[in-house]
Amino acid sequence: MDTARYIVHSVTHYIKNTDLYLMLLGLVCSIYGMLLIYSATLNPVTALDGSTKNLYVQGAAIILGLAAFVALSLIDLENLGDLWKIFVIGNILLQFLLFTPLGTEVNGQRAWLNLGVTSLQPGELGKLIFIFTIAAHMTEIQDHITEWRGLVSVGLHTLVMMGAVVLSSGDTGMAIQYLMIAVIMLFSAGLPLKWLGIAAGVGIASVPILWNYVLKDYQKTRILVLFDPSIDVEQSRQATYGKIAIGSGQFTGQGWTNGTMTQMQYVPENQTDYIFSVAGEELGFLGCLLIIILLMALIIRLFYVAYRASTPFSALIAVGVGGMLLFQTFMNIFMNVGLLPVMGLTLPFFSYGGTSIVTMFAALGIAAGVRMREKPSWLQN
Repeated sequence: MDTARYIVHSVTHYIKNTDLYLMLLGLVCSIYGMLLIYSATLNPVTALDGSTKNLYVQGAAIILGLAAFVALSLIDLENLGDLWKIFVIGNILLQFLLFTPLGTEVNGQRAWLNLGVTSLQPGELGKLIFIFTIAAHMTEIQDHITEWRGLVSVGLHTLVMMGAVVLSSGDTGMAIQYLMIAVIMLFSAGLPLKWLGIAAGVGIASVPILWNYVLKDYQKTRILVLFDPSIDVEQSRQATYGKIAIGSGQFTGQGWTNGTMTQMQYVPENQTDYIFSVAGEELGFLGCLLIIILLMALIIRLFYVAYRASTPFSALIAVGVGGMLLFQTFMNIFMNVGLLPVMGLTLPFFSYGGTSIVTMFAALGIAAGVRMREKPSWLQN
């Protein structure tokens, strides 16, 4: 009886103190995503219904994600902050596991670890570790973070992780996410806006180097077809069909599971990168607007958690999670409407993918932990 009472008390205490808004918003987004994934994978053309299997996989990932949410919300990362350099090394080694026999190729990209019963994308998990390490790093040098030595230190930290991701998987889109997370966290840490112009200048100046020595031919083609689809009709087809699918849905859509282009599989892999086009065709402008509202509510909540955080380190953690979701959301949407090249960035909580779902819920769990340990309201300034 005492054990049962203790469990009930612990669960009740957790529910009262955790950020249920984050958990529920993530869950609503994921359930909405499952409806879209089901429709995207019905595939009446080949009569191979992969939707049921995909729902099982996605559902299992959501359950694991909720478990990760709870587990990570209970960990006080402040106690691990001094070990950030060790975590950086561990993160690099995690990316380099792709060079071992565990590394496997999916859709032409060696970015996954084959673990037998499941697979893992090191780049996704690495983003969470990076948010933790860069937050701890910035906190350690917070007195001179706006000086050259501080910026160089954080810049090297970021470039090392970007290099590890690109060298191990060739995933430039993933590496860009690491960069943008660091930039958002830097400005939240107090970096003056004048540095934005300097960073933009450096970025523009580095374009020739990136174009000639970093980007691969297929990546260059993805950029060029934005301006001239005739350069590679096959490369531009996915983006073109994605835009057509969104436009054909108009205001209310053609109906769930009734989208012509979705059901005829004109957009390849539309359950992942192009899940937004499925929503646009079948649920119309209203369906797309609901996605944006849900994700923006989640992002705003994360920034609110950062605002209420008890320490600069905790605030940076929440900002990093919010920045990650903000960047990935709009990059995916812009990619779907043809404003950006295809980079393999999924729509958070909506796209099919076990690693992505678990990572996103884990990220929310980290932010929920920040919320649980915020200062009492009477101690807030």
